[in-house]
Amino acid sequence: VLAQSTSRKGQTGNEGIRKLSGTFIPSLEGMEGRKGGRLFRLEVTALEPRTPFHITFNSPDLTTGTIFLYHHMEFYYIATPSPLKDNDPTPFHIQAEVTMKTNFFGTRDVCTELLPLMKPQGRVVNVSSNVSLRALKSCSPGVELQQKFRNEAISEEELVGFMEDTRNGIHQKEGWPNSAYGMRKIGITVLSRIHARNLREQRRGDKILLNACYPGWVRTDMARPKATKSPEEGAETPVYLALLSSDAEGPHGQFVMEKKVEQW
Repeated sequence: VLAQSTSRKGQTGNEGIRKLSGTFIPSLEGMEGRKGGRLFRLEVTALEPRTPFHITFNSPDLTTGTIFLYHHMEFYYIATPSPLKDNDPTPFHIQAEVTMKTNFFGTRDVCTELLPLMKPQGRVVNVSSNVSLRALKSCSPGVELQQKFRNEAISEEELVGFMEDTRNGIHQKEGWPNSAYGMRKIGITVLSRIHARNLREQRRGDKILLNACYPGWVRTDMARPKATKSPEEGAETPVYLALLSSDAEGPHGQFVMEKKVEQW
C-alpha cells in the first residue's frame, strides 16, 4: 500500500506522517522498501489556465511527482474543506466564488486529470455532506430542479452550468437554495455520480469504484469541539470505501453515510 498525504496545516500534516512512518507508508524517495514519509504542499486551484494541468508539489523535481502518481496511484481521497461557514458574514456571491473554486472546481480538475491514470481496481472517494441531501430537497421550483440533479443522464457540462449560476448571481432565480455550502456539496455528489457513470461506460472491465460520502460531523477546524465525531470515527466511511476488496462490485456512483448507501 502506498499512501500520499497533503495537509492544509504543516504541523498537522507532519504529525500525521510521524504517526504513519514506520508502519505501512514507504518513503517517496527510495521506493525499495524503506519506511518513512514526506509531506508536500499541494496546490490545485492556483493554476490558470487549467490546461496543461500539473499537480504541484513543494519540491524541485515535479517530474518525479508526476511519475510517482502515474505508476503507483491505486486510490485517492479528496477532502475539500472550506473555512467559510453558512453563518459567515461574507457576502454570498463571494462565499460561493471562493468555496466553489476549491470544493467543486478544484475537485473536478483533480478528477479530470487523475482518473485516466487510475489503475484497475482503483478506488476514488469524494467527500460530500448530508447537507447536499437537505439542499437538494430545498431546491425550487420543487421537483423540477431536483429531478435534474437526480437524473442519471445529466452531463458534466450541464452540472458545471448550474454551478456557474452562482458566479452569475442568478442562483436563487434559477431555483438554488441560498446556501453556498449546500450548493457545492450537491455539486460534489452529482459530479461523483457522473464520473462513476463514465467509468462504468468507458472502463467497465477495470472495476474502478468511485463514490461520494459523508464522514459525519467531525471535530475539525471547521466544526470545532461541538461536533459529535472524532477524526478517527470520521475516517471510517472514507477508509471503508477506499479499501473495498478487489473483487467488490459496489458500491459505485453512490452517496454513502455510515458505510451504507443513501438514496439520492
